[in-house]
Amino acid sequence: MWKGKMKTAFLIVTVIIFLIRLYCGEETYRFDTEINQLVVGNNAVYVAAAADIYQLSRTLHCELRKRVSAPRTNMLLPYEHNRTLVACGSRNCGACEVLDLNNISKTIFADVSPVVPVGADTSSVGFLVKTPGQQTYLAVGAAHALEDQDCRHVNRDQLITLRDTTGENIFSAVGSGDTPSIKLINSTNNPTQTLQFIDGFQVSDRIFFVLNVKKSSSEKVRLLWIQVQDDKGRSLGTLRGATLQCCGDKARAALLSSSLVRGGTAVLWAGVFTAGDRRDPDNTALGIFNITSMDKDVPTDRDPDFCFSTCNGGKNPEQIEPKGVAFLHPKMMSVATATVSAWTVLFIGTGDGQLLKIVMDQDLQFGCPDILYESSGDRAIFPRMLLDPVDKTYIFMASENKLSRIRVANCSKFGTLAACWSAQDPYCGWCARRNRCSFEEECSRSVWISIPDGSFKETRRITSYQVEDSSSGKTKVQVRAHLKVMPSGVASFTCRFTLSGDGDLCDAASSSAVFPMCSCIFPNHRLVPGGLNVTVKMVINSVDLSETLTLRNCSHVGQPPTPAPCTACIAAGCSWSLREQRCSSSPAPSHVTQTQNSCPIIDIPGDNSTIVLKPEIHSMEPQEITYLGKAGSTIKGRNLSQVVKIRLKDKRNCAPIEVPVLMATDTEVQFSIPRVSKGVRTVCVALRDGSCYGSVRMNIKSLPSCQSISPRTTWASGQRKIQITGQSFDLVDSLKIANEHKDLIYNVTRTIIDFEAPSQIVNKATVFPINLVVEGHNIFCDNITYHADPEFVSFSTTDVANDLHVTVEKKTDALNITVKELSIIAIADKEYPCKTDQIQIRLNNNSGDDSIICVLSNKRGLSVQQIKITLGGFSIVRGKPINYYWLLGLILVFMPFILLAMFCFNRIKQKQMSKKLSEQVELLECDIRKEIRDGFAELQTEKSDLIEAFGTIPYLDYKHFAIRTFFPETGPSQNSFVNDVSQDSEKVKQDECSQAISDLIHDQPFLITLVHTLEEQKKFDIKQKCMFASLLSIALHSDLVYLTSVMEDLLIALMDQNSNAQPKLMLRRTESIVEKLLTNWMSMCLYGFLRESVGEPLFLMVSALIQRINKGPVDAITDKALYTLNEDWLLWQAQDFNTLKLKVSFQVIPDSDSDAGTTLDVSVLDCDTIEQAKEKILRSFKSKFGHPYHVQFKDIDLEYVRDPSEDSAPLRLREVDPGPGGVEHGGVKMLNTLGHYKIEDGASIRVTKKKPRANLSTQNSIRDEDNYSTKYCHLIEADLPETDDLQNKNPKRKKLKLKEVYLTKLLGTKVAVHSFVENLFCTIWGMPNNRVPPAVKYFFDFLDTEADKRKISDPDVLHIWKTNSLPLRFWVNILKNPQFVFDMEKTAHLDSCLSVIAQAFMDSFSLTEQQLGKHAPTNKLLYAKDIPKYKEEVKAYYKHIGELPAHSATEFRAFLLEESKKHENEFNESAALCEIYKYILKYFDEIQVKLDQIADLEQKAELKQKLNHVKDLFDERKRCKWE
Repeated sequence: MWKGKMKTAFLIVTVIIFLIRLYCGEETYRFDTEINQLVVGNNAVYVAAAADIYQLSRTLHCELRKRVSAPRTNMLLPYEHNRTLVACGSRNCGACEVLDLNNISKTIFADVSPVVPVGADTSSVGFLVKTPGQQTYLAVGAAHALEDQDCRHVNRDQLITLRDTTGENIFSAVGSGDTPSIKLINSTNNPTQTLQFIDGFQVSDRIFFVLNVKKSSSEKVRLLWIQVQDDKGRSLGTLRGATLQCCGDKARAALLSSSLVRGGTAVLWAGVFTAGDRRDPDNTALGIFNITSMDKDVPTDRDPDFCFSTCNGGKNPEQIEPKGVAFLHPKMMSVATATVSAWTVLFIGTGDGQLLKIVMDQDLQFGCPDILYESSGDRAIFPRMLLDPVDKTYIFMASENKLSRIRVANCSKFGTLAACWSAQDPYCGWCARRNRCSFEEECSRSVWISIPDGSFKETRRITSYQVEDSSSGKTKVQVRAHLKVMPSGVASFTCRFTLSGDGDLCDAASSSAVFPMCSCIFPNHRLVPGGLNVTVKMVINSVDLSETLTLRNCSHVGQPPTPAPCTACIAAGCSWSLREQRCSSSPAPSHVTQTQNSCPIIDIPGDNSTIVLKPEIHSMEPQEITYLGKAGSTIKGRNLSQVVKIRLKDKRNCAPIEVPVLMATDTEVQFSIPRVSKGVRTVCVALRDGSCYGSVRMNIKSLPSCQSISPRTTWASGQRKIQITGQSFDLVDSLKIANEHKDLIYNVTRTIIDFEAPSQIVNKATVFPINLVVEGHNIFCDNITYHADPEFVSFSTTDVANDLHVTVEKKTDALNITVKELSIIAIADKEYPCKTDQIQIRLNNNSGDDSIICVLSNKRGLSVQQIKITLGGFSIVRGKPINYYWLLGLILVFMPFILLAMFCFNRIKQKQMSKKLSEQVELLECDIRKEIRDGFAELQTEKSDLIEAFGTIPYLDYKHFAIRTFFPETGPSQNSFVNDVSQDSEKVKQDECSQAISDLIHDQPFLITLVHTLEEQKKFDIKQKCMFASLLSIALHSDLVYLTSVMEDLLIALMDQNSNAQPKLMLRRTESIVEKLLTNWMSMCLYGFLRESVGEPLFLMVSALIQRINKGPVDAITDKALYTLNEDWLLWQAQDFNTLKLKVSFQVIPDSDSDAGTTLDVSVLDCDTIEQAKEKILRSFKSKFGHPYHVQFKDIDLEYVRDPSEDSAPLRLREVDPGPGGVEHGGVKMLNTLGHYKIEDGASIRVTKKKPRANLSTQNSIRDEDNYSTKYCHLIEADLPETDDLQNKNPKRKKLKLKEVYLTKLLGTKVAVHSFVENLFCTIWGMPNNRVPPAVKYFFDFLDTEADKRKISDPDVLHIWKTNSLPLRFWVNILKNPQFVFDMEKTAHLDSCLSVIAQAFMDSFSLTEQQLGKHAPTNKLLYAKDIPKYKEEVKAYYKHIGELPAHSATEFRAFLLEESKKHENEFNESAALCEIYKYILKYFDEIQVKLDQIADLEQKAELKQKLNHVKDLFDERKRCKWE
């Protein structure tokens, strides 16, 4: 069991890891600052960023973070041998400390001697060196800054030193008596000379340093190496050096990154060189150098730049050229290498955020670059990239503050063996067992097929073939598979050569197959002139590889007028003789074949009869685009009318991209460029024959990016000048603010965008995102904050000398207005504008407001009446403050006139008010008339759109149907009486106690006595009677014949009890055990009829009723609805509503993609709450697909996708806004509806899995009245003032709602479901094939017989008995509780509607005529006209049953036996028997007394003995349990 769980857990983890790798492609971690050091150990990754050192897991989860005393760490070095990490520069002046490799927070040793420089503009390298005597030194190359006042004691002459790693003087450079080091010659005389250490490494007994040496007039790359010995001085004394030159086309005198190529006989080294001109597309080059044997003829310690002891300079060092140039690029930044079998893989990081991969073979030939990673912006890759030393399928790469762990190949994207092989990637191969392309490490216990080792010459074709002459009249064809199979030693390899007619080509026993070769010999006469089509099928273990060959007679191939005879010859599998210039089937060493050298290039005169003018390219627009491509590109030139395609290719012509021409004229071609990787491409125009002419360079760049925005705020009226700075703005198509549909007008350069902010309606500070639009994609730029317009309060004037100072008071805000943005005009006899240099802004004056002072020169005494202030799109005019004393005097003078005017106005207002009230009354009358007319029109014209298609009916199985019927109130607590699935098919053995009690109750006299005894007990209430009857039904379910006999005896006793009193009341209520027993008996006997006949119409009727209810508004709090059958549940307060059809999609969920991508149309109402919309969506999903959605209702969210064509974030729909938001009134919060979110018809909604969120409220639901923090309302209290109405001076008039007006909705609902109700009723009392259920006929005959015995002649009594037995006791129970039959939930509202239908059903069986008046309940009035019809059908039903021939006792017994057999072992009879015994034990003495009343002494003694035996057994079991 434990192993099984472990296997399951392992499988889950494996799947999760695979999904992460497949869909994510990388693992990342972001630091707070830029990365400056990166190293990788066997168990962790170590990163230095500013003053912090981080320890991360290999999957980039941060484990530890250590703050160091220095602002920067310049060297990190893991020492796996003693599990330590050397960190240099982490202490003042570049000293080192030793940290625990497993816990960097633990410092093992700290030194004070400086080792490396500390500045950001300095450089250093360090690595561990192993000597022949097994000593370990720390080799350090350090280029210190020329001036550092804080670290004057640092010896800057020591460029290269060997330092101790053990003993008491760790990090000491002291040797045998002195401090040996390598120095720079003439460093003091040449202060402009600077050094930059790039890399250092050890190869065998030599250590190498690579560095840049820059002088005032020149720059070069130097390679220094020394012979490692145990003595430091002797080692450094072997100094030699060379100058690295790259590359042949131009000088590239600076090195950016380097990597040693490990493996192979030759020592190769790769370096990225730069010419220093990033505009040059060939600015950087990746050169491959052979540094195997550079010691020849190079004297020691005679370098012109560096020295150990003899510092007089030497001759110019050796110039080393690269053996090959792997790649040219505008801005390569870093390189790392890996050896895979006989291949070398070069990983290249670029300055624009790409990680490229190039494969190199043993001949230093290079494959095409493959893009492993590409960032959206120009984030330069860190110069140092490292492969994972444990899982070599990953590489660590850093850019700025981001560290990524990326897979070195994406093998899984290749779906076939041929595609996997064609990738030419030594990491990838075809895994036979898993039948997919994978890494070799992922293909355990299986054959793994990859490209062959060594050379690209072997990978031109996956197979090659050679045709040779065999013997007289015979031809031999040999096929070679260019594959490598691991593990070596193929278990099986077969070949078969077949013709098109499925016949074998080879002579018998002539075919042979020894991997990787297949051969076949066949007669020459089969080589027909047109060629022989042959299929070669190779089988390597279980992997099939098929190739179709066209075999031809070699002597006939390549004859004139063939334009390229050698190419045609080797393509046919023949040999081309260079000397004889003819095709042959006899290969020789000098001949050209498919597996040897290529054909020579020979110019062959062509046919010039058709002259095509060569196209010429003059210009292309644009020549710089982003990697998203460009629609509407244009090439201009000459002779372009015949151009059909545009070809984009790189320098190596690897995987060129061809795009079709949209429009071509003689001088212009238009086309669209698709999404393409970053880099430089050459564009040419292609004709139909494939030839391509012209050449123009296209630069494909990263997306534009923003760096800053100024100012970051604006006012609501807009037109404030905003400036954005960033990169590549010339590639921007348009500029948008988030909620603006139109593009902004702006001026743009490569690094600056200027625009005016548009106006917005805001009441408080609101943040709006600014997006750059490139090829239809929105790229977030920055945020701009809108504030309300500035508020200028007042102004005053003051004479100062000959000038007039106008002071404007403005309330303090966050706009940071500048003088240049303000325009102030003083208005007196004319306008006097303030010049910009005459305006001053003083913030927070004494009054707490801001002051703006405008100086009007030489305007002393000017009477300014108004000022006009303009700020962008905002403008305001302020008048001079009024003299309130003059105003008071005027008021006193005009007061009598004002009072008179007020009196007249009041009289007029009263008349207007009276008229307005009359108009409102008339409008209310119109509203009522309209509602009545609309209700009448709806009732008469509405068409039923209830769907009858329902899919699979969710029936409950029999045992759960029985449990719900037997125990309707107790629910799941009675599931102990049901056997589980594993017990259904086998007989459950009863223990001795259960068997004894079973035998006891199977004694009919005892059971009758027991029932009568229990019913005589006053404490034995109706609930206990029903419980006992149901327990008895379960205990005797396997013997329905006996149960029926007991029921008959008990019914006869009941009839005898009631026959002399009021026989019409018998069976009317469930007040005795036998009445509940009869209910259960009917349920058991009629289940088959219920499933076969009544189930479908019942389910249709319930479904139709639910659909009708949900067609209109339903109040989410009270469940009242506009469409209902019950007046008490009528939602007459609902406002107007509209139907919406939503396009619903379901989110892709990683752990269950069975419903991924599912879409459907769902009809909802705009007044539906979010939870109601969820229910309708899930109900539509189940209706359409036949199964429920795999995520539960409580675990899903709805998101409103505002514009599916754009990348805007979807809006999550909430039923209740979190926090204090939302519409509230009097402590009541309105629930959000679809209309609240302004969702329109046809909107797109997405169903997503709910993210876990903390519930801060103690309220369980919106209906929780006892424990609520907020009270909610939906539609019932819709007359609460809405926010818009409160803010509007003329609120929308609300319509008067009267309940009586909406009573027609009851009738409309009744009409909508009437056909379903009638169909159900007719099915219940119908008699298909002139048959009724056997139990009904048998029981009705039983009642007839007993009535005859008692001389009951009143037919009404029999009618009532039958009605109380079947419709009242069974059918009404089913009609009101469909959850007993189906797997469904019944709401309180649905229950009320079903009660109306059930009442109509029972009224159909009533013998009394109903007298209904105008004031009768609507529930009775709804079906008043239908009841008489139903009554006639019921009478015919009863009459027909009476006329049917009676069932014989044998037939009915067989029926009961069959019913028992059907459901054998479905119930836990032992549990029921134990519960029955509890009642026996409780009333044990009373039962004993009742047994004593039996007249038959023998029977009495036997029953008492059985009873005591049962008690003894149970007592014994109880004692055993205690013991």
